[in-house]
Amino acid sequence: MVVDDQAVVRAGFAAIVDAEPDLTVVGEAGDGASAVSLAAAESPDVVLMDVRMPGMDGLTATRLVTALESRPRVLVLTTFDLDAYVYEALRAGASGFLLKDALPEDLLSAIRVVASGEGILAPTVTRRLIDAFAQGAPQPPAVTGVLASLTPREREVLLRIASGLTNAEIGAALGVTVGTVKTHVNALLSKLGLRDRVQVTILAYESGLIRPGAAADA
Repeated sequence: MVVDDQAVVRAGFAAIVDAEPDLTVVGEAGDGASAVSLAAAESPDVVLMDVRMPGMDGLTATRLVTALESRPRVLVLTTFDLDAYVYEALRAGASGFLLKDALPEDLLSAIRVVASGEGILAPTVTRRLIDAFAQGAPQPPAVTGVLASLTPREREVLLRIASGLTNAEIGAALGVTVGTVKTHVNALLSKLGLRDRVQVTILAYESGLIRPGAAADA
């Protein structure tokens, strides 16, 4: 589903998506309230969500859409330099975000990744955003009860996820297979009650495990 208050932008994204044999646009909306109603009716797998819209904005719509019974996944569309509250959209449940001027192939790749259950954590984009706005987020204690429940290896994996590494890169860094990394990722997601890697990254910053601009220790 494509959500943007500019009809030309909606049409452009929809045309790119509909041209793919494995993707179909089930609906379009021009504001947040319409997006929530349409998502409830159509149960899309992925919602491309603009942030700045009249009436209900993309932040509120993201929170409501991700709470629907069908659990659509939200991919936020942003101009980055203007949308300082996209960080809040990620905290509201978005699975990642793309710049509006992204190449068509990057858009399609992001949709497929999000639909598969992963989050978009491009280091050049998402980490810049988190670095810029994490300092303004609430700062819970560095180690809460749920974080303390992680094994040392799960904690290592969490820190590397928050640094933007893929499973293959984490496996290479820790000297384990990708399958083993996936097992650790699934375990820590379950223990922390999180949905995907984006939420893991946000937790790592908000809890103080990683400070803006810092990388995970080896």
